[in-house]
Amino acid sequence: MIEEGKVAEFCVVCGRTGLPLEEGVCTDCFVKSHALVTVKAHPRVVICPECGSRKHGERWEGAGSSSLLTKEDLLPFLLPLDGVGIRRVDFEEGGPSRLVRELSGTLAVRFRGEERQAAVKFEVRIEHHTCPACSRRSGGFYTSVIQLRGPEGRRRGNSRDLREGLRRAWDAALPEARSEWRSALSWFEPLKEGWDFYLTDTDAAKSLARWMRQRLGAKLSESPSLWGRKDGREVFRVTFCLRVPASLLESGTERGTTLAPETPEA
Repeated sequence: MIEEGKVAEFCVVCGRTGLPLEEGVCTDCFVKSHALVTVKAHPRVVICPECGSRKHGERWEGAGSSSLLTKEDLLPFLLPLDGVGIRRVDFEEGGPSRLVRELSGTLAVRFRGEERQAAVKFEVRIEHHTCPACSRRSGGFYTSVIQLRGPEGRRRGNSRDLREGLRRAWDAALPEARSEWRSALSWFEPLKEGWDFYLTDTDAAKSLARWMRQRLGAKLSESPSLWGRKDGREVFRVTFCLRVPASLLESGTERGTTLAPETPEA
C-alpha cells in the first residue's frame, strides 16, 4: 500500500511498481536489453601439439594436458557484466574442423541478488605451436645430465645386470618426483656403466638429482663444464652423478623390497 502523498516508483520500461530498480529499470527489463555475459573478441587457444601445454602471454603452462578444449581454456574468454557472478557453466562443442570449434555455453549466474540463466555462443580457433621445451628436445638441446651409476669400484656382475638394476630403481622412484622435474627429462642413453639422462633445465636436474639421492640412498657428485657464452656470461652444462648402493641393486628392486624412504629435500 502506498502512503498518501507519496508517488510509487515504477520501471520506466514496463511500468511495474514494487520492484527493485536501478536507474529506473527493473531487473527483468534490464536483462532483456543487456547481455549479462559476453565473450572476448577473437578467442583463440595456442596448444603445443607435442606436450599439450598452453601459451598464456609469453608463458607456456600445463605440459601433459589434453589436446581437447577444457573449461580452463574457455572460462577466461567470458566477460561478466559488472555485478554479475558466474556460478556454473556447461559447454557444448561442435564445429567444422578440429581447429575451429563452435561453443555453446549455458550459465547459471547471480545478478542483483537473483539467480538467473544466461547463454553464450562463440567460436574458438585452435593454433598449434611447438613450445620451447619440446623444440629443444627435438633439437637435442640439453643443459644438464644425470648419470646413474653403480657403486664406485664395482667390478662383479655383467653390465646388463647393472643397467637393469639401475633402471628398475630409477623407474620405481621417478613417478613420485615432482612433475616439473620429470617434464625437464629429454632423452636417455644406456651405457656399459649405467644410464645418462639428459635434461633441458638445470634447476630441475639439480632438484631431481638431490631427490633421487635421498630416495635411493645414493651418493651424489656435481661437476659443471663450460659450454659457451650468452649475453657476455659463461654458460655451463652440469653433470650430476648418482652412485646407487649395491644393496639396492642386488636385492631391493628384484625382490620387491621397499626403496629408501623419502626425506625432505636438502
